[in-house]
Amino acid sequence: MTWKKQLAILAKPYYWVNILLAVSYLLAKKTQFICTRLFSLLEEDEACDLDSREVEILFFLLIVVMIRSRKTGAVTMINYLSSSFLYTKVANAILWAYADFRYGLGFLLVCVLVGMVLPEPSYRGPEHITYFRNSQVFEEELVRDKRTSWLICFYTVWNPSCVNFAPIFAELSAEYNTDHLKFGKIDIGRFPDVAQKYRVSDSSFSRQLPTVVLFQQGKEVDRRPCVDNKGKVQKFFFSSDNVRATFGLNQLYKEAVERLPAAPKESKKAQ
Repeated sequence: MTWKKQLAILAKPYYWVNILLAVSYLLAKKTQFICTRLFSLLEEDEACDLDSREVEILFFLLIVVMIRSRKTGAVTMINYLSSSFLYTKVANAILWAYADFRYGLGFLLVCVLVGMVLPEPSYRGPEHITYFRNSQVFEEELVRDKRTSWLICFYTVWNPSCVNFAPIFAELSAEYNTDHLKFGKIDIGRFPDVAQKYRVSDSSFSRQLPTVVLFQQGKEVDRRPCVDNKGKVQKFFFSSDNVRATFGLNQLYKEAVERLPAAPKESKKAQ
């Protein structure tokens, strides 16, 4: 994702409002006009300075955000911000409550209202996804044309992570779908035999939902999330950029376009 596109996304109210909430306490402390009115009970020299406890909370927040971003595999500024908003708001709620319990309650109320009014933006455009309603058709389609690569999302309709990933997968399908690179989804809640064959757990406590698998020549080439030798599921953050990079969609698209038959050349007009 280019910087220009990221800045365009940041211009949306969801992001800049949440950024303001994330720095609200620090901003209030360092803005003299606001600080002298909100923290008037302290000495004027101390009112706008961070004490040791506040510094500890901010330092702890920084560590948590860094660890969380690393675990989720955030690779762009948007990913970092999205994965850190929850923690920054929790830390700010603690800081506001530490200054005055009423401030903490007020901040929490504002966060709830913002969450209701400004949900995180999601893709709402066209999609090019094949929804498999039959397990037999699914198996046949994977091997029908060996030149075609399939990116398949194994999902369930009730899983929140699958619901959150749906617009991302739809956007990727609209961007990369060609005759030889196709996107598909299959509900393993309806087809448990498919889940069993491809080793995807559909239990309520499953950490494999959603699972995205790349098939080439009818065979599995790669999947996310992976399972290590000990049977432990390796966490994967299903962002648009992570999926692009992991499965090499740009290269797959380039190869798929090269397989397309050349357009017939127009015959020259008779002189």
